[in-house]
Amino acid sequence: MKVDDFYRKEYGVVAGIDEAGRGCLAGPVVAAAVILEYDIEEVCDSKLLTSKTREKLFDEIMEKAAVGIGMATPEEIDLQNIFNATKMAMNRALENLPVKPSFVIIDGKGLDLGVPGTCLVGGDRKSKLIGAASIIAKVVRDRLMEKLHDLYPEFSFHKHKGYATKDHLNEIRLHGVLPVHRMSFRPVLENLSRERLEDFLEKKLISRERFDRILGLLEAREGVAFGKERVGHNLTLFQTRGQG
Repeated sequence: MKVDDFYRKEYGVVAGIDEAGRGCLAGPVVAAAVILEYDIEEVCDSKLLTSKTREKLFDEIMEKAAVGIGMATPEEIDLQNIFNATKMAMNRALENLPVKPSFVIIDGKGLDLGVPGTCLVGGDRKSKLIGAASIIAKVVRDRLMEKLHDLYPEFSFHKHKGYATKDHLNEIRLHGVLPVHRMSFRPVLENLSRERLEDFLEKKLISRERFDRILGLLEAREGVAFGKERVGHNLTLFQTRGQG
């Protein structure tokens, strides 16, 4: 693509970077960095491709390109927030590249990584380098979520991949929160009890640091709910007295 050619001409070795799973409620955020020497037909935004086509292109990209993959865990997302965790995953992808690029082009905005670069909003549709990275990140993450389905068959991770679909939200309400959920995300936090969080810590499924972080969010949520209850209660008393 012309975008890729422009940056190659200006900077030499250029890598495209993208992530998958940033908006999910469960599982890691996965990033990929890709350096392409040869054009690969059909490469574009992974969201525009069928699963079968993504798998085929994944194999071709892995064979013909230099690829680095990185991720940030649900724990890191809860402790660092999703923006910083995404940067962490992208920097790890860069570290895992077998060739060090002189410049990177990143899908999104506001991301400053360990290598000079620029962000392109909608970059996965403008750059084949970013498009290739989006395919790698998407396929790797989908495979990880399918393995999570094997561990937690009551959750349809093989279908919704951890996104906030109606089915996933119903599963959380029915079966409860898992350690692989992003507990700092509101739809998850709203369904998390203090007892379940304490159980995770006792079984060493989460760290003390993550426990303290999420407990603080739970207590803040409970405080807000208690405040609303008190306001509602006082309003009722006021109305009763006024009517009397």
